[in-house]
Amino acid sequence: MIRFIGSFFGAIFTFITLGLLAVALLLGGVLWFYARDLPSHESLAQYTPPTISRIYSSEGRIIDEFAHERRLYTPIEDVPAIVKQAFVAAEDQNFYTHKGYDAKGMAAALVEAIATRGQRVRGASTITQQVMKNFLLGGERTGERKIKEIILATRIEGTLSKDKILELYLNEIFLGQNSYGVAAAAQTYFNKPLHELKLEEAAVLASLPTQPSNFHPVRNRDRLLERRAYVLRRMFEDGYITKAQMDEAIAAPLRTVQGGEYASFRSAMPPRDYFTDEIRRQLSTTFGEAEFFGGGLTIRATIDPEMQEVAAAALRDGLESYDRNLGIWRGTRATLDAELLTDERKWREALARLELPRDVAGWYPAVVLETGGNTARIGIEGVEGTDHEIPAADVTWARKRLPNGRLGNKAKVPSDLLDVGDVVLVKQLMKDGQFQRWSLRQVPEIQGAFMAMDVNTGRVIAMQGGFSYQDTVFNRATQAQRQPGSSFKPFVYAAALDNGFNPATIVVDAPIEINTPQGLWKPKNASNKFYGPTTLRTGLEQSRNLMTVRVAEEIGMETVAAYAERFGVYNRMGPFLANALGAEETTLFRMVAAYAMFANGGERVEPTLVDRVQDRWGRTVYRHDQRVCEDCRTASLPPGAPPRITAQRERVMDPITAYQVTSMMEGVIQRGTGRGISVGAPVAGKTGTTNDAKDVWFVGYTSNIVAGCYIGYDQPRSLGNASGGGMCGPVFTRFMREAVKKYGGTKFKVPPGGYWVKVDRFTGARLPDSATGENVIAEYFREGQEDTYGFGSLVDGGFAMGSNLPLFAYGETDGSETSTVTTASGQTRVIPKKADFGTVTSGGLY
Repeated sequence: MIRFIGSFFGAIFTFITLGLLAVALLLGGVLWFYARDLPSHESLAQYTPPTISRIYSSEGRIIDEFAHERRLYTPIEDVPAIVKQAFVAAEDQNFYTHKGYDAKGMAAALVEAIATRGQRVRGASTITQQVMKNFLLGGERTGERKIKEIILATRIEGTLSKDKILELYLNEIFLGQNSYGVAAAAQTYFNKPLHELKLEEAAVLASLPTQPSNFHPVRNRDRLLERRAYVLRRMFEDGYITKAQMDEAIAAPLRTVQGGEYASFRSAMPPRDYFTDEIRRQLSTTFGEAEFFGGGLTIRATIDPEMQEVAAAALRDGLESYDRNLGIWRGTRATLDAELLTDERKWREALARLELPRDVAGWYPAVVLETGGNTARIGIEGVEGTDHEIPAADVTWARKRLPNGRLGNKAKVPSDLLDVGDVVLVKQLMKDGQFQRWSLRQVPEIQGAFMAMDVNTGRVIAMQGGFSYQDTVFNRATQAQRQPGSSFKPFVYAAALDNGFNPATIVVDAPIEINTPQGLWKPKNASNKFYGPTTLRTGLEQSRNLMTVRVAEEIGMETVAAYAERFGVYNRMGPFLANALGAEETTLFRMVAAYAMFANGGERVEPTLVDRVQDRWGRTVYRHDQRVCEDCRTASLPPGAPPRITAQRERVMDPITAYQVTSMMEGVIQRGTGRGISVGAPVAGKTGTTNDAKDVWFVGYTSNIVAGCYIGYDQPRSLGNASGGGMCGPVFTRFMREAVKKYGGTKFKVPPGGYWVKVDRFTGARLPDSATGENVIAEYFREGQEDTYGFGSLVDGGFAMGSNLPLFAYGETDGSETSTVTTASGQTRVIPKKADFGTVTSGGLY
């Protein structure tokens, strides 16, 4: 019997032993099977997560940031204790004692799930396991992933310290609102750095990892408060806080950015604009999107925020002025349901959700609450009250387009333009600091661009790519391909000056007919008149198309194209005569950069929006300024002696040619198509108006700043009786006056290697050094150039000229009312008296 009992228990022991051995072998096999192809955990030691790239102004102020995952990486030693304790208490009570996985926690989670029949299923993953899941495995919920998670967790525990594992977790975890990591979340929810968080705020962050979308501080306020209280109780139970601290934190109100109790971190930054978005576009190409949006780049922009505001305001005023003169009311075309208007909270929430341009200084979205009599009652976003009014006097400028497409009569009262529920934009009108009334505003259909840069360094200080970035992100300064019209002519004249011409060279201004594959081309002057033999200077000052075509034909369009390409106006320009008048499209960005080379004496300058780019470790990976400071390493310099700075810049044109073109473009401002532009310093520039005035331009410069403007519809159509000087001139003037106040401006530098000669600006004839009068001008000639003046250097470009054209007209008119000319086709035409300077426009394409 005893022997039987012993055999029985021996069999049981053997069975158990073999069973345990089988289980061990099975478990070992499973672990071996899943451990074969696991990713390397050692890469976590060199973890470099995607972090925010930030753009700073030249003064060091953050002006924009970009990220696919909004993360601010924070070393564990910079994370406050209450933040670490809150997450450990909420997510992994035994974090500091387990070896990567928590068997006790897993068992407790299983028991709880069984006891509640699946009603309460909580995760049993440790922080270490979550790190493995987030970094190496992915988020699928399978037994296989759980096994791999445990294997990797045990491995990483032997490689990294607990603090390093917690650092990885706290910087990687997603906490909602596109916030990754605790530092970014603290900024998103409370607009605070980590060290300023209160206990209850740290508990809010620790509440979010499980289901961030279900714990929104506004939509799911009660659920979040309940979860916050749970975290605080866990902190108390684990001994991190006292009961008094727990009770006080639980009783504290929930105050967040989303609830409106704190200002958003974005409110401290200016709204995103064309400048920073263009930096994104360019650097995403240079460094790649992944590096730009996740590389934690520190980008120092060239922008001058003060001048950027001036540029935006100047362009907007120019566009709005043209739009209001048309007198057509379009509004925003957005409306709110009438049911919402009876509840102020509802219509304010609905208005806030609409995508409207909120980046125009002084403009506010509003909704029409009531119309009647001579006023319309409106509610305004961000302004208390519902009794604001639009008076009848504010609408008399506009007409509304009727359903049949025709324009109605001019409005007399607001109800002629507005209906209840219409969403509008309004602006406060002030006089002597006193409020006058609310005034209707609308985004113009017409668009344009403005850009300004330093002529010596290429640093772009202002760029406005349209009326409002929030209305349309298309940057017309860099992306819009437009015909530059007569603003291209200086490059034709520069090519001529480098090929034997001088400012006093006589060029025939007479009719031209050219056979082309598309038919007979008959270019014309803007005034539709002909002026006979005229100096090269006057041809540029008065923007004479016929003279420009003759000059281009004389020197050859291949030469003109080569100059345009050398200046960067085009990558490859077609050698067609029409292109001498600016028929080929380019961008404002290229034109402004090219004009800078006239201003700086003919040296190549590359425009840039960025001074420097540093990577996440502070290493400089791009620097625009390649100048060399010769004396910066010298221990001392003589008193008053500045350090020598040299630039190895390519010369694109002769410095004397650059000065001659500049001098001629000063004449454009003083006597020509740019008359009326005055900025408080010597200024040179050129207007441009294309066929039917579809695009109007002005590009000009002082001794140190170049700026340009173009205005036109995105789908080109005529602007009517418009010109570059009339529309872009005031925009340029307003900006450049402020630029001169800030940056100064001197006379343009005269290069060595030339001599001054007084000539008659009408005939080109050389005059005595003592000559004076309106017809006298001092021209700068290069040494060694043959002294040919007036009709000794007459150019007709090879085109026929009528024999009865006047050889010259003193003061640009012969005094008669009409003159008879014979065209190149042999026809006789009567030409009326020449228009005066005020009626001569900027030329362009014909």
